[in-house]
Amino acid sequence: MRDDEQDPFDTYTVVINHEEQYSIWPVGKTMPSGWQPVGKEGPKQECLDYINTAWTDMRPLSLRKQMEEWAKNPPPPAQAPEPDPLPPLVDRLSEGDHKVIFNCRPERTAKALKERIDMGYVHVKFTETRGGTELGVRLDPQASDWSEADFDQATGTVKLVGDLTLDYVKVRCVAAIDVATLEGTGHLERVEEAVASV
Repeated sequence: MRDDEQDPFDTYTVVINHEEQYSIWPVGKTMPSGWQPVGKEGPKQECLDYINTAWTDMRPLSLRKQMEEWAKNPPPPAQAPEPDPLPPLVDRLSEGDHKVIFNCRPERTAKALKERIDMGYVHVKFTETRGGTELGVRLDPQASDWSEADFDQATGTVKLVGDLTLDYVKVRCVAAIDVATLEGTGHLERVEEAVASV
């Protein structure tokens, strides 16, 4: 209100609501619902000065009560995010057989499979993991078997067995792959378990 304006009300009353928030209201006017007088009346500035003295905590009553309750009974700490429900990759691929493919660039062919076998190193991809898991396997010729495969005719199957390290764990990959489709099944064995079972 500008200094040159006259306040139409001479006397005010200090009022409070259920949240213990203060205000002033002109005496003689109907008080709004939810507000009640605190017993202080007077000129506007006198009522405002009273409120400045009386209203020392601006938080609503409900918030103050809630914060007091929290101080007595703190809420439990926030839960840590749930760990990945999937077991480690080595454990998953060691349980049962999984779909695998012979993987090779620039093209996947029976001839390329034979070339990789002759080199003693093949790439086997487990296709059902998130994004697929491609493993470079150094073949064990004594444990592997490709005697029933005809690579020129792209027929038969090969058994590929070899060792590698996955997630810092030494494992053996065992895969049976159809030469025609270059697909098959495979699994991992922890090296210590594979040795113990021999």
